[in-house]
Amino acid sequence: MKILHFSDIHLTTPGHTIQGRDPNASFERALGHALADHGDAELLVITGDLSDWGDRADYERLRDRLANLPLPIALCIGNHDDRPTFLDIFPELADPNGFVQSVRDVSAGRCLMLDTWEPQTHSGHYCEARLAWLEARLREHDGPFFLFMHHNPFPTHLAPLDRIGLADGRAFRDAVARHRDRIRHIFFGHCHLPLAGSTAGVPTTSLRGTNHAGIALFRERELLSSSDLPASYGVAFIAADHVCVHMVEFGYDGPVRTEGNPDYAAWNRETMVR
Repeated sequence: MKILHFSDIHLTTPGHTIQGRDPNASFERALGHALADHGDAELLVITGDLSDWGDRADYERLRDRLANLPLPIALCIGNHDDRPTFLDIFPELADPNGFVQSVRDVSAGRCLMLDTWEPQTHSGHYCEARLAWLEARLREHDGPFFLFMHHNPFPTHLAPLDRIGLADGRAFRDAVARHRDRIRHIFFGHCHLPLAGSTAGVPTTSLRGTNHAGIALFRERELLSSSDLPASYGVAFIAADHVCVHMVEFGYDGPVRTEGNPDYAAWNRETMVR
């Protein structure tokens, strides 16, 4: 089965751009590309920064657009969002403590959407109340589980990004460690970078997002780094014995070539196109 992973869509006032790209148009292009190639996906999850400034109008337009999609949707919020405004438009996504946390079942297991938003900061937070919600969800079901969140749950070793990562990451990783035999994968956004690693032994991946792109510039110690690399979305292929995650660079506008027969017998110096 498949799960589509979008992140950092950064919807904004129509006509406005971010780093020269129109995030509303980028989101539409991502949806069109993903549905054309992966219309059989069981779920689309968007892991935060739904709006660039947390504006009510962005969430209203998002709700209207998602209502017309032919597959189930799950949402997280990120540091650019505003929880109270978001919950005015999506009140059904509040957990009992007022956080944006929810559960979605797919044929491969149970997906948990986590809320790492905190007011007046770009850093992520996962407090005791949120940890208690996560622990309860992990204990009440046999799994397997797939976790979705906005902020990076481990250090990226890029100094500016790590200043706005998950501030209480150690406590979160400790919680994951207690249940890692039933958590198959963790998906996140926020960094606008393709990242892969593990969180307390659980495989973890991220991607650039559907509009503007970051770049791993390790020598820059103070400011976040951006680039003109293509926008992307993710698609996870999940089976009983593996998870395969692709970052699909739908924003790439260059040539795409089909060349090189995968049949080994067809590989020779005379006919191979190089």
